[in-house]
Amino acid sequence: MPRETSDARRARARKILDALQRAYPDAKIALDFQTPLQLLVATILSAQCTDERVNMVTPGLFKTYPTAQALAKAKPAKLEQEIRSTGFFRSKARSLLGMAQGLVERHGGEVPREREALIELPGVGLKTANVVLGNAFGVDALAVDTHVFRVSQRLGLAKSEDPNEIHDQLVAILPKGRLTQGTHLLITHGRRTCVARKPACPVCPVRALCPWPDKTRA
Repeated sequence: MPRETSDARRARARKILDALQRAYPDAKIALDFQTPLQLLVATILSAQCTDERVNMVTPGLFKTYPTAQALAKAKPAKLEQEIRSTGFFRSKARSLLGMAQGLVERHGGEVPREREALIELPGVGLKTANVVLGNAFGVDALAVDTHVFRVSQRLGLAKSEDPNEIHDQLVAILPKGRLTQGTHLLITHGRRTCVARKPACPVCPVRALCPWPDKTRA
């Protein structure tokens, strides 16, 4: 097959998003939150954990620590127990404490709206920053989680072992103004159809646009 040009890939990417939008009109973030701080906390907890589990833990956490100031003063051992069921609870507790302390010291306890400022916080990487920007502040931002990482490569939209490189490649070809929406669509597709072990290729809504349409057969 001839090598796909950048323009052709951009056109195919747009068609993929259009098809996924028709297939999953309900696609949206699955984490429960009401404030930017709550989303930042929930996203840190969601690493290597299901959103459903995080949503079971966060109501009590948000009630106990309603502000960055309160979270920054949390006792590490108590916080670890409160988030234990999300896995990797020791490292996540360190991240939450460091993040909250960074917010208090640098931003008056408020979550900044700038990507660079978010990434400078302990425990906050590009994916977490973009989840907050896209969903709490309405900024057009792409978050590469495990589903976006897998699905984008299966669809031939990006290729790398580094999630940050996948991010940059996707941002270069996805339609501007649809990055946050694209994140939700790719994640939903990865959860419902293009699953890790046995993707449902025969019923895939973007099968005609996929370079790997017959990984699994009916």
